[in-house]
Amino acid sequence: MLTEADTAPPRTGKLTGSERRYSGFTGHFVNGAWRAGRGRSRLTDTDPYSGETLTEIVLADESDVEEAYQCAAKAQLAWSRAIPAQRTSVLSRCAAIMDERRDEMLEWLIRESGSTRIKAEGEWEWTRAVTLEAASFAHHMTGEILPIDIPAKESRVYRQPVGVICIISPWNFPAYLSQRAIAPAIALGNAVVVKPAQDTPVTGGLLLAKMFEEAGLPGGVLNVVVGSSSEIGNALVQHPVPRVIAFTGSTEAGRSVAALAAKAPIIKRVTLELGGNSPLVVLDDADLGVAVRAAIHGRYFHQGQICMSSNRIIVDTNVYDEFVERFADHAATLKFGNPHDAHTAIGPVINSRQLERMIGYMEASRRAGARQVLGGPPDGLVLPPHVFSGVTNAMPVAKNETFGPIAAIISAYGESHALQIANDTEYGLSSAVFTRDEARGLRFALGLHAGMTHINDSTVNDSPNSPFGGEKNSGIGRYGGEWIMREFTTEHWVTVQHAPRRYPF
Repeated sequence: MLTEADTAPPRTGKLTGSERRYSGFTGHFVNGAWRAGRGRSRLTDTDPYSGETLTEIVLADESDVEEAYQCAAKAQLAWSRAIPAQRTSVLSRCAAIMDERRDEMLEWLIRESGSTRIKAEGEWEWTRAVTLEAASFAHHMTGEILPIDIPAKESRVYRQPVGVICIISPWNFPAYLSQRAIAPAIALGNAVVVKPAQDTPVTGGLLLAKMFEEAGLPGGVLNVVVGSSSEIGNALVQHPVPRVIAFTGSTEAGRSVAALAAKAPIIKRVTLELGGNSPLVVLDDADLGVAVRAAIHGRYFHQGQICMSSNRIIVDTNVYDEFVERFADHAATLKFGNPHDAHTAIGPVINSRQLERMIGYMEASRRAGARQVLGGPPDGLVLPPHVFSGVTNAMPVAKNETFGPIAAIISAYGESHALQIANDTEYGLSSAVFTRDEARGLRFALGLHAGMTHINDSTVNDSPNSPFGGEKNSGIGRYGGEWIMREFTTEHWVTVQHAPRRYPF
């Protein structure tokens, strides 16, 4: 059994040498205390590039989940009554701590999630930005006075926190995709229980918990339990305490979460940010220089392991050959390998299971007639950039969300055909269209079945005050700005009858 000293969080500052390996993140954060889990299994957290062990964590069991929820429910009552300035102050201090511990965050993101330095810096910026955006929420949680056709009656709508929120986050952008839910939830007066992905327990939860602890967040408002979905997943979703389940992950897993939430003794509200198969469309009048650079970024940023990555690149046949040539030439210049190198564009994928799945998609697509223009064998978990031409929507590299550095380029015979191909998917998250005609681009954008479309820019876009979310099997709900405020609060209609009312009987 781990002792309290074993589970103590690391000291602040940049980690080096053995301090990095034995950081102290070996437990869970429950009710403001760091402690070991009660489960029987131990998680070994490894660097996907070097294979080095970063830390080991005794996993949580259902009793840990129970304690986390009970502590969260108790803490939330007091936290919801905190004045807005107090909640704003905690979020602002948390953002300041991110500034102070920037190097440590970058180091963890590179070593635990396989982020290149370029991606880690981008994720740090997004995580900090969403924290600062959430810091303003406490002062914008407004209600309404409504007109009503009953004499001497006042009709009010109060906006209130929902209570306790369960956050289940993924491994690809672990810090940001956790914090975009944690920070707004806390700012709005809720308490949270977070289960980060097992591939990224530190960056997806424990490191953020340490920062909130240092920022002065009261114990119990934020709790982090690390465990396998098979062991604690049902307990997390179906427990009577949480009112909202905020899940980010695969569509298959999201379906399971939604079904469990619906069958719980008290039905849960769910926000689901799920898979994507984002099209990037290049029309015949596009600036190919702009389109190629955006498509390279949209496909290869973080090895393509992004839900809004440009999974399908759809190009008008009139410019198809030139686009493929220019795209492949640019992709061939991308440096791949050690993610610590500031010039590396493509680092390791997260684990061997993901790599094997990508290789299977590519092999099946070659057999189906796709032509490999660029590629090469993997080196460990590093897969060099791959480019396939002659792809159709039915081929595995286009039909599936590959989540890898694999570009599938599809030919389209005109604008209407391109729109048909783009919409021929069960997903509808992000999208992009390239054209020199803004009106044409807007018309095309509004015809796409997607939650987000970017004209003359990459599919990879996010902003803390904008609605982020998808249609169809890409999910339910929106993150960002006023949209996440709606997801994490509830309206309570209250009327006051100031004089006796006349009733019909």
